[in-house]
Amino acid sequence: MTEIRKIMPIVALRGMTILPDTLIHFDINRKITINAVETAMEQDQQVLLLMQKDPNVEEPKADDLYQIGTVAEIKQLVKLPGDVIRVMVQGLERAELCEMYNDQPYLYGEIQIKEDTGLDELKEVETTAYLRGIKSILEVFAMENPRLSKDIMKTMMLDEDIQHLLNAIASNISFSYEEKQELLELSDVSERYERTCVALTNEIEIIRIRKEFQAKVKEKVDKNQKEYIMREQLKIIREELGDKDSLTEAEEYLAKVKKLKASKAVKEQIEKEIDRYKNLGNNSTESSVLRGYIEMLLTLPWDKVSKDNKDIKNAKKVLDEDHYGLKKVKDRIIEFLAVRSLTKKGESPIICLVGPPGTGKTSIARSVARALDKEYVRICLGGVRDEAEIRGHRRTYVGAMPGRIVKGIKSAGVKNPLMLLDEIDKVSNDYKGDTFSALLEVLDSEQNNKFVDHYIELPVDLSEVLFIATANSVQTIPRPLLDRMELIEVNSYSQNEKEHIAKEHLVDKQVEKNGLNEKQLSISDKAISRIINGYTKEAGVRNLERRLGEICRKVAREILEGDKKSIKITDKNLETYLGKERYTFDEINKDDEIGIVRGLAWTSVGGDTLQIEVNVMPGKGKFELTGKLGDVMKESAKTGISYIRSISSQYDIDEEFFEKKDIHIHIPEGAVPKDGPSAGITMATAMLSAITNTKVRADVAMTGEITLRGRVLPIGGLKEKVLAAKAAKVKLVLVPKKNKRDIEELEKEIIAGIDIKFVETMEEVLSYAFVK
Repeated sequence: MTEIRKIMPIVALRGMTILPDTLIHFDINRKITINAVETAMEQDQQVLLLMQKDPNVEEPKADDLYQIGTVAEIKQLVKLPGDVIRVMVQGLERAELCEMYNDQPYLYGEIQIKEDTGLDELKEVETTAYLRGIKSILEVFAMENPRLSKDIMKTMMLDEDIQHLLNAIASNISFSYEEKQELLELSDVSERYERTCVALTNEIEIIRIRKEFQAKVKEKVDKNQKEYIMREQLKIIREELGDKDSLTEAEEYLAKVKKLKASKAVKEQIEKEIDRYKNLGNNSTESSVLRGYIEMLLTLPWDKVSKDNKDIKNAKKVLDEDHYGLKKVKDRIIEFLAVRSLTKKGESPIICLVGPPGTGKTSIARSVARALDKEYVRICLGGVRDEAEIRGHRRTYVGAMPGRIVKGIKSAGVKNPLMLLDEIDKVSNDYKGDTFSALLEVLDSEQNNKFVDHYIELPVDLSEVLFIATANSVQTIPRPLLDRMELIEVNSYSQNEKEHIAKEHLVDKQVEKNGLNEKQLSISDKAISRIINGYTKEAGVRNLERRLGEICRKVAREILEGDKKSIKITDKNLETYLGKERYTFDEINKDDEIGIVRGLAWTSVGGDTLQIEVNVMPGKGKFELTGKLGDVMKESAKTGISYIRSISSQYDIDEEFFEKKDIHIHIPEGAVPKDGPSAGITMATAMLSAITNTKVRADVAMTGEITLRGRVLPIGGLKEKVLAAKAAKVKLVLVPKKNKRDIEELEKEIIAGIDIKFVETMEEVLSYAFVK
């Protein structure tokens, strides 16, 4: 048998196997597939059809395809809307892929035609036996499956070619594409015959089992139908006897409708549903669903409102009592109250508080509700990924419920509560729908006066709800949703703010929570300061509260076990209760050094300082970056070295320096991922210092993005970075000039004791940083 090899285009099929002697069409839309088909049309109109192992792979390689396929002739091409082409092909013969190439904008390869084996060895009697055997199984299949086309069945029964018949059965019977691929890969006719018989027999068994199940289901449905008729008869008998439970319940609902504070349209809709309920009767499955729906409509506060406290002084007093700082949030609430007092009706703001964990975003919402005398509803959106959680389920589904928004309104009992949408940035999406898109209507003041929940199916007015959302980051929130909310940043607390919060709120709260009183426990100011610096490392005060709680628990135990009636915690005996200090701030180096510069970084738990180290060593011009750096940070380092090379003549750097020397940049704490452009000027300064052997001032820290031409661009997180510099006892901080307005907004206590210089170019940075 001679081997026939050809080179031809390849079409990768997804979830589909085409066999020889088959005329079939399929749709294509991938560019590589369209190119392959177009190339085949320019040649001999033949392509190799191979099935993908994984249908989800968009750009298949040789390993992603089955090696055995079908050579087919393209009969017709039809262009459909949406860049889709419908291809009609005629399967010709089996073929094996020997080698695949991808140097063209389509797949093609060298193939070897695989002829059927074992046919010549079959005697005429055996062939006849094969034909009769498979046809008898086919007749049984046709009897069990009346949906099989009579014309196709007639054609197969008249076919006397065993090869052609086996291919026709595999193509026309509902085998899975994996089974079809198995049959395609079998070259021996006898093996293929056996495998086809087994598959066909399995299909017959599946059909018979399915029919049995359908018969059982039909029997059950008939039984339910019979029960329904009997119930209807029973209903009439009960009415004749005067048993009118369902009617009494409907009358109660109608009485509630009359008392309900709602619009005429809402009342009419509820009355219609009550009429339907009357006609259904008590025992109907639908009646219990309808009863739940009517009760939900009756408990919703359609036009019921609570009276807000409009006293601005009282609101300010309550907000200040509960929280220290958070000036922007408090000011916005006071402004809202002022506008409402003047206009008698002001639009409720939709506020989004963005900031690190533990900064009081969730608790300030509760305080705002208390200050305004509003009902408070908290909806946690963390991990919500189903649109129905917001909009509700349609009543056609079993166990349907309204969405969280309507449930929140119901639990509040009024239409104008304060609704906290907690962790709005943690919302996720899946195949069930986009939850963020469902929130668009809720948080749009122009649309939310007629918000329609899928379960309620009536417009609910959300325009008077005061929405406050919280988020740790706006990166995951889509732009259209972000645009509907008023962003207020809740920044990290300074050392002074944390001390005030601890003394005015946290200590008293934990003392009361642990059953103590003011006489039994006192904590000195120095002890609180040491707890903040040595035992916590965070932007907020959550861990600070935990440490204070830990002290209170140990003091409570000590008082009960010993004779002491009161205990004072100082910085000297603090370790007895909290153990050794867990955190230390890296303070500035004592001596000026070469190739070491201190940068400033923003983290989710506040600011931090990064000591960037650069070494220059003999080599071949390699540029090494270590310390688990992200792509943006690596690009900043490359930008810095390019800038240095462009100004090398100004610093008398040898022309061959960058070819004969290796430069290694390392940022300590190698296990901690780092990214962002703000270390650009720091890395550039450290590299130039190491290259020119110039010392850098130890008391300098800097932050800013660098460009190829040496310009310094603005960055974010300045408050946290300046606080970190202050903790490290840095004396001079270099900040991009375009960030001047951000520095001016900081409280004086934060920048006190630090000399901040604004820089626009690397020349200015180097003039401040290098030791002269």
